[in-house]
Amino acid sequence: MGLTYRKSGVDIDKGDRFVDVVRSKLGAEEKTNIGLFGGLYDLASLEMEEPVLVASTDGVGTKLMLARRAGKYNTIGIDLVAMCVNDIVVIGAKPLFFLDYMATSDLRIDSASAVIDGILAGCREAGCALIGGETAEMPGMYKKGEYELAGFAVGAVEKGRVLDGTGVAKGDVLMGLGSSGIHSNGLSLARRAVEQGEADYDRQYPELGRTLLEELLEPTKIYVNTALHVLDSVDVKAIAHITGGGMEANITRVLGKVLRPRIHWDKIAVPPVFDIIRDAGGIGIKEMRRTFNMGIGLVFVVREKDAVSLERAIEETGDKALMIGIVEAGD
Repeated sequence: MGLTYRKSGVDIDKGDRFVDVVRSKLGAEEKTNIGLFGGLYDLASLEMEEPVLVASTDGVGTKLMLARRAGKYNTIGIDLVAMCVNDIVVIGAKPLFFLDYMATSDLRIDSASAVIDGILAGCREAGCALIGGETAEMPGMYKKGEYELAGFAVGAVEKGRVLDGTGVAKGDVLMGLGSSGIHSNGLSLARRAVEQGEADYDRQYPELGRTLLEELLEPTKIYVNTALHVLDSVDVKAIAHITGGGMEANITRVLGKVLRPRIHWDKIAVPPVFDIIRDAGGIGIKEMRRTFNMGIGLVFVVREKDAVSLERAIEETGDKALMIGIVEAGD
């Protein structure tokens, strides 16, 4: 028998079985699109007058390497969804649907299925639908057992409610929401610090209440429900998702060219995982603040007179608000 696709490393039958596994995890309404060439979404269901679509794509970076080290893949899919839908909701949009891309050298249905479990959990928490995806076996491109993940999300917002930072002014206040930990940014620096320093992935840290590896794999917090509730309750000028670049850089993105954030760092209780990383790598505080979220995952910008209403709206969702700074003049 001559050379076949399976002998070259790509098993079409296994890929088909994986699609069946994904389909089996979906509810009756969710599984209508799976298996078609493209995912469908009925825009008429939005009931918006002037809908604007907002799209985002992202990955989870080298956090995948830690998932592989732990042999735990059921949370990394939550990270994938979170990184995309959090970017959408800060524009003022409600996430509508999500697609994933998974590439590997050799599809392992058990670990890939665990990734899908996380993606579905993230989608359900964010209130969006998983309408399709792609799973690619690429022997030679990746080492055996390695994965690459990318996510794609689309949301919608009324044209008149798009949050683009317009109207932000000197004296506006910055209200933060806590992160669930390191999220999915800065893992390359964190891994280098741990592996070259005196920290240990498998050590039980009393201040963490678990191992460092378990702490680093804590999923990125999904802020969709809190943010949408706030947007229905308070006049919000802008929202920043704190990802790569840290707080100052990401808040500055929504302030415009003549404003800058003044962050009250002494008001922020930095989670212990960041102290462990800093000490292990001998990392300077400026580098820590420009790489990691330092305990704040989302920041609202409102007028000072709306701060109390914002705090109340956030607390209605069960979350906790923290006044972390103000907007001031700058270049």
